[in-house]
Amino acid sequence: MIGSILLVIFVASISLAGYYLRLLTKSGSIAAFFVGVSVSLGFGLQGLLLLGFFFASSSFWSKFKSKKKESIEDRHEKGSTRDWQQVVANGGLAALFSLLYAIHPSDVFLLGFLISLASANADTWASELGSLSKKPPLFIRTLKPIETGTSGAVSLLGTAAALAGSFTLVLLACLLMSLSLSIGFIVFIFGFLGNIVDSFLGAYSQVIYRCLECGKDVEGWEHCGQRTSRIRGISFMNNDAVNFLSALIAVIIGVTYYQFLLL
Repeated sequence: MIGSILLVIFVASISLAGYYLRLLTKSGSIAAFFVGVSVSLGFGLQGLLLLGFFFASSSFWSKFKSKKKESIEDRHEKGSTRDWQQVVANGGLAALFSLLYAIHPSDVFLLGFLISLASANADTWASELGSLSKKPPLFIRTLKPIETGTSGAVSLLGTAAALAGSFTLVLLACLLMSLSLSIGFIVFIFGFLGNIVDSFLGAYSQVIYRCLECGKDVEGWEHCGQRTSRIRGISFMNNDAVNFLSALIAVIIGVTYYQFLLL
């Protein structure tokens, strides 16, 4: 009982620190608290450390060389300070599988938890580090160079960052949870797959608008102080929806593969 109370206090402290350090908005801090409590119920301190590593490393890379990313962030719907939607998009599945694991401990729910975090970590590292590539990325739909920061764009640096993001989270999970090599490999592969799915969803379904004032293609419905015009994509498929759905797809495929191995 005392241990549970201490974990809740720990989660609350981290959530507040995220708000005061301007890593989270007020709504993001509240969402992070509930995600953290959910994870602690299922996987205790080990799960919280994995979740904390994801948010800490993501925040670090978001701030890394931020001056060079200003022009890119101008095209994005949201900045590096995460609101509740961004927190849920990246940590909501981890929270869900943690609660399911608390109710019924199962390797399936453990896999869901780990793959969702590995996918989120791979995607965030790819986005933040890939944007620093000296060469323009390629757009998946055309395989032609496109402006850095475009949804659905890929680069060698971004791909390497995605591999590193998934691998690093798996390595930490192996140290904290004593995962078998086979489970760790599955998490690594399907965590990276989540980033690939994210790129395809970003290219083919994410909503993109055009600013009628400056002519830029942006992710938000407002730019330069006025409404933008939608040019492609599904209206409700913003970046948060793409992040959530790509992780979910990676989890479903990864768990299905694991179940197939058990047959």
